[in-house]
Amino acid sequence: MRIRDYGLTVGSLPTGPPNRISDVPGVTAGHATIVTEAHNTGVTVVLPCPDNPFVNKLPCASFVLNGFGKTAGLVQIDELGTLETPIALTNTLNVGLVHDAMVEYMARLCEKDGVEMRSVNPVVCECNDASLNDIRHRAVGQEHVFAAIDAACAEFEEGAVGCGRGMTCHGLKGGVGSASRRIELDGRVYTLGVLVQTNHGQLRDLTIDHRPIGEDIWRALNENKPDRGSCIVILATDIPLSDRQLKRVVKRCSVGLARLGSFIGHGSGEVFIGFSTANRVPHTPVRAIVDVKAFSEDYIDLCFRAAAEATEEAVLNSMVAAEDVTGYGGHTRLSLSHFMDRLSR
Repeated sequence: MRIRDYGLTVGSLPTGPPNRISDVPGVTAGHATIVTEAHNTGVTVVLPCPDNPFVNKLPCASFVLNGFGKTAGLVQIDELGTLETPIALTNTLNVGLVHDAMVEYMARLCEKDGVEMRSVNPVVCECNDASLNDIRHRAVGQEHVFAAIDAACAEFEEGAVGCGRGMTCHGLKGGVGSASRRIELDGRVYTLGVLVQTNHGQLRDLTIDHRPIGEDIWRALNENKPDRGSCIVILATDIPLSDRQLKRVVKRCSVGLARLGSFIGHGSGEVFIGFSTANRVPHTPVRAIVDVKAFSEDYIDLCFRAAAEATEEAVLNSMVAAEDVTGYGGHTRLSLSHFMDRLSR
């Protein structure tokens, strides 16, 4: 189930057919999920293109709204404005092992493609799943990263899968969610999509369709967990945005979080990364001057709206698609799907 299955439409812009980040041509995602007595965790990998991103890099930008996090790879993205690997999402203490696995994956890929690779900048993001997962064991290994990449497809699962398995969002079950929006520019339809890893927010603040549903659920459950998680947003588009313009657009993902009641707490790390599949940058250029398409910022408000709407819907998808999970220490997180009837009251 996704949020539209409950009759709720977010925003005004049209969506792509699957209404996922994979509506952007060439973008896919895959998961590897680990469920044992001690572990509810995993890894999710977003592949930005079907070919080798190291050979032809993608314009990219990041925005850190609150930096309580352990993301790897943002320094080079902010300096060079390009993405040259898939993007992996996992739990906090697994960032190093997933980073190492991504280096190995890229080394093998470049060797297969006959490309000399002496340096590479893997991008790895995290949220802390310690409330449902014995995070100290660092259960995610190279085999899981490779399995997630092998599983990447357009119709990927959402909810308590991959990196979302152990997530908590607004005191309920969080996870992986995705959504997309379509924009018509000069007679051509472009797509902007997001994928989120949701582990943020307080239950009492949860607001859906302008209604403070969280207060009602909070009273029923009598729980008041602090906002000590994170939210990762990966944004993709085929609009020819520069890295500077991408940074402006990914900032607006924060609007989607705020519309659901998040105030971005001290312990919550909000990290947003956006890339474009247009105007790709060759690793080995043959000319000093290259031609690129430029996007007029007189129309960028459409991109801002698309980023906000898609993020809001993706977070809701992550919550209603997730099943209940009881994890490490006997802690249980309930799915938002149990409480959607409150919206009709």
